[in-house]
Amino acid sequence: MAMDEALTERKLTILKAIIQNYLETGEPVGSRTLSKYTDLKLSSATIRNEMADLEDLGYIFQPHTSAGRIPSDKGYRFYVDLLMEKKEQEISEREDALLEKTDKVEKVLQQAAKVLASNTNYATMVSAPVNSRNTLKFIQLSQVDEEQIVAVIVLGGNVIKNKIIEVGETLSNENLLKLNMLLNTTLNGLSIDQITLGLIARLKEQAGIHSEVIGHVLDAVAEIIHVDNDMEIYTSGATNIFKYPELSDKQSAQEIISAFEEKQQLADLVTETLASEENHGIQVYIGDEAPVKTMKDCSVVTATYELGEGMKGTIGIIGPKRMDYEHVMKTLKTLQSELDAIYNKEPKG
Repeated sequence: MAMDEALTERKLTILKAIIQNYLETGEPVGSRTLSKYTDLKLSSATIRNEMADLEDLGYIFQPHTSAGRIPSDKGYRFYVDLLMEKKEQEISEREDALLEKTDKVEKVLQQAAKVLASNTNYATMVSAPVNSRNTLKFIQLSQVDEEQIVAVIVLGGNVIKNKIIEVGETLSNENLLKLNMLLNTTLNGLSIDQITLGLIARLKEQAGIHSEVIGHVLDAVAEIIHVDNDMEIYTSGATNIFKYPELSDKQSAQEIISAFEEKQQLADLVTETLASEENHGIQVYIGDEAPVKTMKDCSVVTATYELGEGMKGTIGIIGPKRMDYEHVMKTLKTLQSELDAIYNKEPKG
């Protein structure tokens, strides 16, 4: 992180003291309050001068006349970057497990959202893993009745989808076996973008009189791979927003609640987070930086967890700008590690 040259060591100490005090109390911080910090050892007059400089630099501001100062978005951003840099340099410590072991993915994610909300007192969300570049692992065709077959389609990350297909004819076990072999030897490991018109034409030619069946199966594959609008998002603690005066008396609180109920904006947040190749670690969005505009009065902290084979999901915490960033990032890191371990069936390191 590039250090602002105008920030002397003394200004930096005062800025951190202002932010930490405001995070704890939610009240504007004055020079008299800061002078009581034993490690500052500065007079109120000196502190006032330094605070005036910090205000000129845009790190703090006065919410109203005769009040102390509170951090600006620029001040929060500087503090968070400093905190994240410090955390990167620290050796990871083993944390107590947050999640109970269970085989059902949905239960793990629901539990994760609840644990986060309870642990942080903020609004939380966890998205089910999605694949930005789904690949085919396996296709199994089986007869249902005289005119229908079922296609069991296994995607990367062992995501299984079933599709009933009308074929208008009865296929023998031998013909189904031949079609299964043809589809799997040709399509295994391919993404939808790699299934070209030329490849489809060759498949249909090799299928002979059953070329129409191949066409129906490929249509089903394309439909299943493109179904990303059904993104599952688990949420908890939306009403925690009302615990913070700076949010509860604003229209934004209701907008945030609506975003949690409708979930489309949360899906947009997940899409935005996963789209950036840099977003493998923890990301902090402060105020207007948030991809979701209804959260402009908040801070949004996200982390990406990975299932493997391109499958990724997002964990998010939404709270006031004065959230306890250190605790939030520590909790997120632990949860991210546990989800990675549960999904990849590997012990935590």
